[in-house]
Amino acid sequence: MPQWWCARSEAVGARRGAPAVEETGGIRGRFRAGAVRVTHQHIQPAIGAGRGAGASPSTRPPSRKRTRSQGFALSRRLVALALWTLFCAGAPLGAAQAESHERGQALFALCTQCHGAAGIGNRDALAPAIAGLDQWYVEAQLKKFRSGIRGKHPQDMGGLRMHPMALWLQDDADLAAVAGYVASLAPTRPAPQLTGGDSARGKQLFTPCVACHGIDASGNQAMNAPALKHASDWYLLSSLQKFKDGIRGADPADPMGAIMRAMAGTLPDEQAMRDVIAHITTLGN
Repeated sequence: MPQWWCARSEAVGARRGAPAVEETGGIRGRFRAGAVRVTHQHIQPAIGAGRGAGASPSTRPPSRKRTRSQGFALSRRLVALALWTLFCAGAPLGAAQAESHERGQALFALCTQCHGAAGIGNRDALAPAIAGLDQWYVEAQLKKFRSGIRGKHPQDMGGLRMHPMALWLQDDADLAAVAGYVASLAPTRPAPQLTGGDSARGKQLFTPCVACHGIDASGNQAMNAPALKHASDWYLLSSLQKFKDGIRGADPADPMGAIMRAMAGTLPDEQAMRDVIAHITTLGN
């Protein structure tokens, strides 16, 4: 190595506090405290090592445009994978729901003799409107009819008809299927058949009922309270009378029925019942 290069290197190193260059022969040298080459062909590797271990002279950071493009392509693939996963998971569920709906429709054919094809009910058959009732409520009542908790009292003519109908359903799957089909029917407002009710007075009497059935009588599953606003008015009167007389809700295995017995007991007479029902029918408008 030329003497002038060594002298310059030692002078610069002395000023900067860096180790001096040691001549090793030829044109190569190295720092005493490090392994950084100072020859022309080793200056680039030394600089590259300062930027990152193992970096090569040809390594260049990817451009922002290229990085964004790669990220976008990866995002599209991930979204496509997620959609495909959801589709594969939902397809069997959708098929099962369709099969259950068809099964429920087939089972409901027998029920149409009393409740009608649209589920609007028939007073002469003691069959109330049931179209659009929540599935959970229909299932709960069918289970009560099947077990005998409801529909076994000798004075409950409508219940006595429903008991064998519930037994006709082979298992819980059939019960859920027909309940789901009933819930899928569009609710309609049955034609009023009761008269003589005072809706203004009934609104006041309905106040305790709001806690469970809601201010608009839409029901509340958390309270096991069904919707009332699309119910047949004659059926509501019949139910209140049965609760009050202990024909319905007297079974120890029916705690919700017991609550309704107590609530019906707060209504002093049939007129009060008609007033409450008159108010409820205004909520379905």
